Amino acid sequence: MSPRHSYYTSSFTSASKFVHKLIRPKHLTSRTVTIVPSYRCFHGARIHTYRQIIGSFTRPRIGSRIMAPSQSPKSDLEKQYMSSTSSPKADSRSKKPIAVPQPSSSILLISPQNQILLLHRIRTSSSFPSAHVFPGGNLDPYHESPIPSPSSPSRHVDSEVYRIGAIRECFEECGILLARPTQDNDVQRNDKERDDLLLEISSSERERARKEIHSKNTKFTSWVQEIGGKIDTANLLPFTRWITPSNLPKRFTTQMYIYFLPLDAETGIGEKEKMMQIPRDDGGIEHTAAEFGYCEDWLRKARRNEIILFPPQFYLMNLLVPFLSKPAEGERFSRDELRKQRERVLEFLKGDGGDGTGVEWGEKVMSPIGMGMRRSDGRVVLGLDKQGPELEGEGRSGDGTRVMLVKFLKEGPRDVEVRERKEVLEEERRGNTEAEGAGGAKL
Repeated sequence: MSPRHSYYTSSFTSASKFVHKLIRPKHLTSRTVTIVPSYRCFHGARIHTYRQIIGSFTRPRIGSRIMAPSQSPKSDLEKQYMSSTSSPKADSRSKKPIAVPQPSSSILLISPQNQILLLHRIRTSSSFPSAHVFPGGNLDPYHESPIPSPSSPSRHVDSEVYRIGAIRECFEECGILLARPTQDNDVQRNDKERDDLLLEISSSERERARKEIHSKNTKFTSWVQEIGGKIDTANLLPFTRWITPSNLPKRFTTQMYIYFLPLDAETGIGEKEKMMQIPRDDGGIEHTAAEFGYCEDWLRKARRNEIILFPPQFYLMNLLVPFLSKPAEGERFSRDELRKQRERVLEFLKGDGGDGTGVEWGEKVMSPIGMGMRRSDGRVVLGLDKQGPELEGEGRSGDGTRVMLVKFLKEGPRDVEVRERKEVLEEERRGNTEAEGAGGAKL
């Protein structure tokens, strides 16, 4: 298991060398602006868009009390996103070449009770410290090959190598092997039973293999074949790709997937088979705990700042929570109810999220950009509609209907929220109007 060089582990925690001051000197302030742009927050097209929506930025006026809550970014995380761009044109004058995004993949693993798996990273981790994350990581040429070259069109497209990498990382990190028994290895079961179950392995073999595969002493695909299994790449469902903005020193192109663990059969399933679906930590190498929980519960803990969820995890679980609901206290969903929940997720994945682009969720690409800072609460507004410089002009895009509000603190993102883009812009427009009516009083 390679170090967590996936997109969000680095781009949220490495200090950017391209940071510029967020606002003008103290004696210069803006009369009506509520979202405050950083030096490199916008490129020309986006400036024009926001002038149309929330009004032109007026000339500075000495003595005005309209000012952002903070005069400069508070943390490296905030600096990175307030100076990020997804356009190669904005970086054409830079002496440094744009970093090549490294391929990685991750899985939103759904339990038989439609809970989602999160891993709690160790506090001393160099990236994502103390955060709760999905299992996943970098593709490894030892295990997954050939990896598409940086110039290949398939570099940023779902493929078998991304799927194998996601399943390998999942096994290394939590011990759950997403593989099915081959027919020769499972002759005593009928086809229906075989389709409903994952490959059985003993606990001792599982732990031995995790160490050997992590150490690159055993090739993952070869080991699965040796124990009579086949990696279940066919049941991975693509669910967005994330590309680091071009001005960051370390960049990643991360394919996200959803995987539904088989629903527990009503009869005939033994304790040994149920144990296959219990996650285990990796012995403290990168994680201290691996736990299934309802999306609703994870999000509530993050809103209360009891756990750290970075924007991708929060955003994707926020999309799933309407479909993978939590049962009432003391109750459990029937197998049929759980199946219907999953069917609703599958139907949702066929849509474009309501932005009218026609780009399904499996094809959407997110390259988050700091649009500005809300003066009302100091949170950064992250736009999710840009696709990153590598895919400019390719007809792919992100989410044009939603934005994320994030307060980037030293320990990580806090007060994370997913909102409708139109609602946030309307709030800022109203704030500008009220500020003008109050004669420039501080909001």
